[in-house]
Amino acid sequence: MKKFSSLTALLLIIAAVYWSYEGLMPSYSEDAMGPEHHFSTAKAFEHVEQIAQKPHAVGFEAHTEVRAYIVSELEKLGLETSLQEGYTAGDWGNLSKAVNILARIKGTSDGKALLLLSHYDSSPHSSLGASDAGSGVATILEGLRAFLSENTEPKNDIIVLISDAEELGLNGADLFVKEHPWRKDVGLVLNFEARGSGGPSYMLIETNRGNSKLIKEFTKANPHYPVANSLAYSIYKMLPNDTDLTVFREDGDIEGFNFAFIDDHYDYHTEHDTYERLDKNTLTHQGTYLMPLLKHFSDADLTDLKSLNDSIYFNMPFFKLVSYPFEWIWPMFALAVLLFIVLLVHGFHNKELEINAILKGFLPMVLVLVINGAIGYFSWSILKSIYPHYKDILHGFTYNGHTYIAAFVFLSLGICFYGYRQFRKLKMSNLLVGPIILWLLICALIALYLPGASFFIIPLFALLASFWVVLNQEVPSAYLMVFLGLPAIFIFAPFLKMFPVGLGLKMMVASTAFATLVFLLLLPVFGFIKRKKTLASLCLLIFLGAMIVAHFNSGFSVENAKPTSLLYVYDADTKSAKWATYENSLSTWTAQYLGADKEVPEKLDNSTISSKYSSSFTYVSKAPKKAIPMMTIEKTRDTIIGENRYLEVCITPQRNINRLEVFTNDVHLKKASVNGVELSEYYLKNRRYGKLVTHYISDRPYTDLELILPKEEPLRLTIYEASNDLLQNSQFSIPARPEHDIPMPFVLNDAILVTKAVHFE
Repeated sequence: MKKFSSLTALLLIIAAVYWSYEGLMPSYSEDAMGPEHHFSTAKAFEHVEQIAQKPHAVGFEAHTEVRAYIVSELEKLGLETSLQEGYTAGDWGNLSKAVNILARIKGTSDGKALLLLSHYDSSPHSSLGASDAGSGVATILEGLRAFLSENTEPKNDIIVLISDAEELGLNGADLFVKEHPWRKDVGLVLNFEARGSGGPSYMLIETNRGNSKLIKEFTKANPHYPVANSLAYSIYKMLPNDTDLTVFREDGDIEGFNFAFIDDHYDYHTEHDTYERLDKNTLTHQGTYLMPLLKHFSDADLTDLKSLNDSIYFNMPFFKLVSYPFEWIWPMFALAVLLFIVLLVHGFHNKELEINAILKGFLPMVLVLVINGAIGYFSWSILKSIYPHYKDILHGFTYNGHTYIAAFVFLSLGICFYGYRQFRKLKMSNLLVGPIILWLLICALIALYLPGASFFIIPLFALLASFWVVLNQEVPSAYLMVFLGLPAIFIFAPFLKMFPVGLGLKMMVASTAFATLVFLLLLPVFGFIKRKKTLASLCLLIFLGAMIVAHFNSGFSVENAKPTSLLYVYDADTKSAKWATYENSLSTWTAQYLGADKEVPEKLDNSTISSKYSSSFTYVSKAPKKAIPMMTIEKTRDTIIGENRYLEVCITPQRNINRLEVFTNDVHLKKASVNGVELSEYYLKNRRYGKLVTHYISDRPYTDLELILPKEEPLRLTIYEASNDLLQNSQFSIPARPEHDIPMPFVLNDAILVTKAVHFE
């Protein structure tokens, strides 16, 4: 391959990688004065700004204000609104009062209705909820305005559900699906969500059966920037959370589409989830989904969306969404195997292939896979040992996380270039056999165990085509090789970023592994480049430069603030108090209370107040006892009938609390109700660590427990009563956090926590 051709080929590959990211989503432009029937990101952004003024979790003062704003905006559109109120514990044992906002646009037919869904509560206790899910609410409000401005009557009814208490356990969706009469009318749900504050919005299907009809209708709707693949839902299920749409699928057998963005993950559920940090391109992307889908599904037949058949699907630049039936998986694999065998026979017949050379060609492939896999696997552990404060970012995606991804991808590529340079004397035809066999093995395993990812075979066909060219041309065209490498770039390049962004830097191994696998697919280009050592050195320099940049951005600042936590914990049984924190590296602010006398607590019992990532206190220290009003615990019934004991207990706080959590010892509960809401039999059988219920307090402070258990089993209740008022309580003088600190998300924070155990023999 000529020097000029090699350089051009590299530039074309770089351009293709750039386009594989840049082409995923639209660019924001000032559009507030555009046509009335167009979705205006600027107008949607105004809604986000109003919604995200203050934290507005359930029970917070601003929660009511946000609800009133949304109702007002719906009524401005001429819609009649209603509120659905009720207590529910969902499937997680999280009790709260949800207040759903509902509206309905009447269609011309009596078919199934299209439901537009997002939630308006923010995560407790400090998140401003701009992205999660103010962006979803704003998308629906602006989409409805644009849709209604055309004055066209839809065929199907359009139901608007702005749900409540999603962050507490999908409670609002649970309330609607189980109790609202409109639930039986719903044929399809479009749900808008967020798990970060930027990046492309991924389409994720929720279905109990096959997806083929949903994909067919989605393709007909023709959104301009679909970002979706049949592997994505498998990845979504790996995340430690569900969405409201999950309730519709599991409890109502109602299918739908999620649209959620996950980049800038470090803003998720934090004080930094502000409208200023929400990416306008991302909000524009949500609008490009809603408008064509709203127009299509408001007129489509929503009674005929269920299917027993599945489709493989993936997005590609220029082609948008590509799909084909699952039935093609094994025939396509068999075809790939057959083509490979034919090419092998052809290669040996023409003496282009040699057994010894092929076996030697496996060595660089195995070498780079093992080295890069090990680097990716251990990278996060090594980074945390060098920068212990990274442990305080509980979801595992640091502010400089994108820089680390780039660094380790280039390190992997450098190792690939260097590894294959050592075997440069081998003919390219012999070097390609190993990667083809590896990719055939990968595709076979995927077809068996993860069929949604079977589109991985598409780049393999391109590699087989490259193999055919190499067998027949001593010096193939660099441009042809780049062209045949485009499927690998367009399909896999976004995965280099998606996995560690969505699942945390602990998944860096996915980036290093995919970088290596893509390199192998592009070997027909890279293998002919003479200056592999130069490219390896360049990749290593980029890696070192990125690591230096990451190092200088590894600390915390006003823009990239440190998550901090502080609790005052009073044990009502021992009448002792302590300061506690979830921080691994204490901030100066926290160290005021957990200083030289701090100690690592003994391993806590699993029956302790819950957090998203099962975090435990890292340090505690003695604290002065304060006159915290104690809860009252009243046994209102204790009766034995036959073999069962019927016990009723009322827990009433004597102060304003936000959360009450109750655990039991290892006892078999036959039935349990909390404030009249019965906990499901499934939950009681599968509850973890003895958790009975978490009650998020709004307007009913007491917690009534009604339990049925075997008469011979003793019962112990461990009660955690928490209020998020440590910084405002008059008994304390806690200074405000510095600007470079924020409350740590996913854990109880800024709280006065009272614990008490009660025995019922």
